[in-house]
Amino acid sequence: MFCAGKYSMPLGRKTYIMGILNYTPDSFSDGGKYNTPEKALGHALEMRRLGADIIDIGANSTRPGADILSEKEELERILPAFEILKGKLDIPLSVDTFYPAVAEAAISCGVSIINDVSGKFNPEMAEIAKKSGAGYVVMHAPQDANNASQYENGVVSDVRNFFIECMQKAADAGLPRKQLCFDPGIGFGKTREDDIELIANAQWLKFSDAALLIGASRKRFIGMLSGEETGEKRDSGTVAAHAAAISGGADIIRAHDVYSAVQGARVADAIFRR
Repeated sequence: MFCAGKYSMPLGRKTYIMGILNYTPDSFSDGGKYNTPEKALGHALEMRRLGADIIDIGANSTRPGADILSEKEELERILPAFEILKGKLDIPLSVDTFYPAVAEAAISCGVSIINDVSGKFNPEMAEIAKKSGAGYVVMHAPQDANNASQYENGVVSDVRNFFIECMQKAADAGLPRKQLCFDPGIGFGKTREDDIELIANAQWLKFSDAALLIGASRKRFIGMLSGEETGEKRDSGTVAAHAAAISGGADIIRAHDVYSAVQGARVADAIFRR
């Protein structure tokens, strides 16, 4: 069970679709399309209509070479979006951030999941999740999307060990395992070959009592494999990557195109979750 505020999501029965709402002018895929409160509301409602189980909102672009907003700038940008969305959806809202102050403010606006993209286990984030009951997504990212790390034991083993360390830190902080979700950070501090290894070996990253999130949507390794340079044209490749992750036990997939993600997950679930 993955618990996030008032929401409980049983694990192993189905794949949950986390729809991406980039509230930023400079996302690599859809920057500027939804960066007003009214556009954000309309897109969130449409993703829900198409079958999204979670809406993930971020105001800081993590694309290669992006300028990073300060904590104050991110708060000023993203809070109007959460204020207009408050009470409008019957599914969990998630905040994509690495600032504890932004996570805390978002939770006060009704957000149920902290999607921490800092790349490490943050005790402040864990404490906020513990006090609020929010779900806490921890992403593995030893470096940003511009640089790749060296993995002493191989990328799969090192990411798995990172998750095990995070589980111990969560236990030490008093954060229940049911509120934890792990993200291997496809594209962050990895080569394209590392990304492929992680998708192909998702079963080694999955723990029975913690959720596993895979975010491969429109990323560079899909462009490399498919030969498609344009991010918005990589949705078919995204579905294939996410189906492979589902076969390894992924619980949540994070996607730009909710329609194709829902359809792909339904078929993958019918095949792999019998």
